[in-house]
Amino acid sequence: MLNVTEFDLTQKLVNEYMIDSDKVAHVQLNNPLKHALLVLTKTGYNAVPVLDYDGTFKGLISKSHIIERMFGLDQIEVDLLDEKTVKDVMDYNIKTLQLDDTLEKALHLLIDHNFVCVVNHSNTMEGILTRRQLLKQIRNQFYQQKTI
Repeated sequence: MLNVTEFDLTQKLVNEYMIDSDKVAHVQLNNPLKHALLVLTKTGYNAVPVLDYDGTFKGLISKSHIIERMFGLDQIEVDLLDEKTVKDVMDYNIKTLQLDDTLEKALHLLIDHNFVCVVNHSNTMEGILTRRQLLKQIRNQFYQQKTI
């Protein structure tokens, strides 16, 4: 059993475990959907953060957002990939974490999401915390205690 006193999720901060924003694939609000789909396809991700030109976090775009928008009444409207931009189809209502939030708060958000964006108090994206990263930390702590 995991010893909470050694790996206390209420004491560990998100900024210690996040992936820095300069290593995170993202798109910008005014990018065409074609560019966003290319980024998503080439990286293999299902969703990426959307930033404005100043690095302010605005939301997420996913493959499903783009594909849903392409479906017309009778056919797939591929031309929309050039005509529409990321801001036309992205999800603006996204929960984020602050740099000084605890892993306990992150755990609650990561139950439903593969990653959560970490922002500062100006809403500038600082990085992401992935479900994988958090689970690795818990696993490492579990094995450390098992060998004691």
